[in-house]
Amino acid sequence: MTNKPESQFLGPEQRATAWERFGKDHFDVVVVGGGVVGSGIALDAATRGLKVALVEARDLASGTSSRSSKMFHGGLRYLEQLEFGLVREALRERELSLATLAPHLVKPLRFLYPLTRRGWERPYVAAGLVLYDTMGGAKSVPGQQHLSRHGALRLAPGLRRDALVGGVSYYDTVVDDARHTMTVARTAAHYGAVIRTSTQVVGFLREADRFVGVKVRDSEDGRTGEIRAHVVINATGVWTDEVQALSHNRGRFHVRASKGVHVVVPRDRIVSDAAIILRTATSVLFVIPWGAHWIIGTTDTDWNLDLAHPAATRADIDYLLNRVNQVLVTPLTPADIDGVYAGLRPLLAGESDSTSKLSREHAVARVAPGLVGIAGGKYTTYRVMAYDAVDEAAQDIPARVSPSITEKVPLLGADGYFALINQTVHLAETYGVHPYRIKHLLDRYGSLIDEVMTMADGKPELLQPIMDAPSYLQVEAVYAAAAEGALHLEDILARRTRISIEYSHRGVNCAEQVARLVAPVLGWDEGEIDWEVGTYQARVDAEVRSQTQPDDPSADALRIAAPEPRPEILEPVPLDS
Repeated sequence: MTNKPESQFLGPEQRATAWERFGKDHFDVVVVGGGVVGSGIALDAATRGLKVALVEARDLASGTSSRSSKMFHGGLRYLEQLEFGLVREALRERELSLATLAPHLVKPLRFLYPLTRRGWERPYVAAGLVLYDTMGGAKSVPGQQHLSRHGALRLAPGLRRDALVGGVSYYDTVVDDARHTMTVARTAAHYGAVIRTSTQVVGFLREADRFVGVKVRDSEDGRTGEIRAHVVINATGVWTDEVQALSHNRGRFHVRASKGVHVVVPRDRIVSDAAIILRTATSVLFVIPWGAHWIIGTTDTDWNLDLAHPAATRADIDYLLNRVNQVLVTPLTPADIDGVYAGLRPLLAGESDSTSKLSREHAVARVAPGLVGIAGGKYTTYRVMAYDAVDEAAQDIPARVSPSITEKVPLLGADGYFALINQTVHLAETYGVHPYRIKHLLDRYGSLIDEVMTMADGKPELLQPIMDAPSYLQVEAVYAAAAEGALHLEDILARRTRISIEYSHRGVNCAEQVARLVAPVLGWDEGEIDWEVGTYQARVDAEVRSQTQPDDPSADALRIAAPEPRPEILEPVPLDS
């Protein structure tokens, strides 16, 4: 079902309409959770012709799906764990997204694997990369290339000569995870799904032994309502057990949270023409180019504290710096860090105490009639997880459910992207901006670029950069509020853009300007502008102070003390709601 061209807009008008539809429509599927898996489920179900609702307590991708290593990859290290099926599946998904589904968002990236041992390591790594190069089927990226020490250092002069004996170059892919997730959700809306954020599930509806919907509460104003559906799919990631508990029904699996921390440093601090992958005692460390920065991560430690705001500690940051400094000519210091972020991986709980060894495979189960749960998996395999979940839910839907077709459904902005890239100079003349700006916009919006730039009609000042965050144009902030579902300053600075990790001021210096840009769209008065700016500043202050703490409990205590931008969200949800 394709509606009018603006059907994929997730703005204030759509949000109001969604609440009305929740109260009067009966849906085939209601999806709980607006991460990449929940958004993928909504897209899968909608493109099968089902009537779909998706609710998210906070913002699209506000949990795990905005805090990854920014890689859309097969998982090279999982070959060592003999998870061949997972790697093959992920590589196929990588190829699909790179070539067809999201070429504007998923980009090829060259990696250097420094070799540190003579003799056995090169053939060992080569054998793994042969598998990696061939398991995914057709390839849109080059294969491996073997390098001498001199060749490796020519590719990455910032590495110490004594840190390697040679290297292997190979290709993987990188993605802005938050933007990709939001685009999946908007694509689902384009095909008829009703998407609403700041809408928290606080209970379930039952008739006899069957689940027939959910009770919801608006995280902004506290309104409550109900959504009726043939089946509910719990796709809440690290919140899986918490939402399952609201059903008063025993789940089929449990999820354990593993914290991954990343630091962001300016691009000139590490001299390299390729991303770098480094082995650690228990896992691997990635050094990923990210615009004018490098992202360095990640850690892998158990987390049992606040799920919404995992906090990085001084120890986490020191670990990352110490590990990467072992191979760098010019060591990094804490003063080099522009941004830090922490995310939680939803791992299927296993018998091992080591989170790095818990399964990245996903599990899906019909917990009870009308209730399906899905958890685990990798960001890259979100589409596979989505169709598995809808297949499982199909037995509770009275009508015949068509097979999944999402491998043939490009995300919004993908159609025409390659042609537009070839028209960069012409587009720059048309819109009156520099060609490098057009490239930046195409890699964020793809063929929706005209939709974005149209918002500056009659307002040429919106085509100027955001002050103190010049990588982004002012019109991008306006578009985030009007079309991309952003309701708060944090949504824009942390997820629609990545200002919160790309600038050393973490977005504080441009918070007021951005708030004033979006105030007319979101209906904010002066008091609300001040509140949004103050709340965001408090968030940044709490995060920065938490990153000086020695351990998780003390960092968590500082981070959760910051005010929530969504004033009516319940943490935790009372079990008798």
